[in-house]
Amino acid sequence: MKRTILLKGLPILFATAFVASTAMAAQADRCSLARAAGHYGFSDSGTIVGIGPRAAVGTLTFDAEGNIAGKVTASLSGSIGTTNLSGTYSVNSDCSGTASFSESDDSGNVILTATVEIVWDDNMREARFLFTSVTLANGTPLAPVVNGEARKLVP
Repeated sequence: MKRTILLKGLPILFATAFVASTAMAAQADRCSLARAAGHYGFSDSGTIVGIGPRAAVGTLTFDAEGNIAGKVTASLSGSIGTTNLSGTYSVNSDCSGTASFSESDDSGNVILTATVEIVWDDNMREARFLFTSVTLANGTPLAPVVNGEARKLVP
């Protein structure tokens, strides 16, 4: 009797193990640098404490090697400026990640450096981000309360 139960239960055990291992492999491939790579349009808004409101729009390119580049047009307390963004990003298997970047003027002078926390959703077609630090080129730290969204553009 025990042998019959064991023989009948063994295929179920193997099937369960197979499904679990397949699901874990699919989860591991679900979020990656390669899947995040592409061109995005983004916007963000919020406040730089002690300075004023910020709003920005632009385009970003994430490559499969973990590099990010783009063009940003921002309003800070009503003053409009355009910068070039470049830096690096990472993606975790749970679809969270980070980016560290600098923004420079057209002459290549760094204006600020920043970090953001990112979460991708919608099958990695959309990302939400929150600024966690902003530092001016002279070393002055700012206090950002800024979040935004980015969406992959149609190729």
